[in-house]
Amino acid sequence: MENNRTKEPLQKVYYKSPIGWMEIAGDGKAVSSVVFVSRPAAVSGKKAAVPALLRRCAKELDEYFRGKRTGFSVPVRLEGTCFQSLVWDKLRRIRYGHRASYRELAAAVGAPRAARAVGGALNKNKIAVVIPCHRVIGHGGDLTGYAAGVWRKRRLLDHERRVVTRDGRI
Repeated sequence: MENNRTKEPLQKVYYKSPIGWMEIAGDGKAVSSVVFVSRPAAVSGKKAAVPALLRRCAKELDEYFRGKRTGFSVPVRLEGTCFQSLVWDKLRRIRYGHRASYRELAAAVGAPRAARAVGGALNKNKIAVVIPCHRVIGHGGDLTGYAAGVWRKRRLLDHERRVVTRDGRI
């Protein structure tokens, strides 16, 4: 556990994606959140220097949305239960352009009857797009349950499908 006196303060940077503003937060060591926001927050007082890592995350997101990146290399810091961490780890293994159902993800973490619990863990994911919870769909192919809106989930999946189709990847 980190000592609060040595912990770096969280910084934020904003990225305007094709599907809305994204707030990227973290410190110089890891990204701790990437969330969709209605607009950038106003900054009051002295503006601190934004860590290079957050700028790198914004650059990687831009490359993703331009179809030039299929994975992310920025270090992330997620805090959650053991089960949530296990789900997030398996989630990161769903390849670009692919989808998995909540049921399949539950089976992958060794809890085949815990599809709803998997959905709950995905809802706690604070690092949108980078940790690709948009790739998880209902068992019948339904696009359900995306904190940033199902319309964004659809756009992200369509984007990945177009890039894979265009580049012949999979």
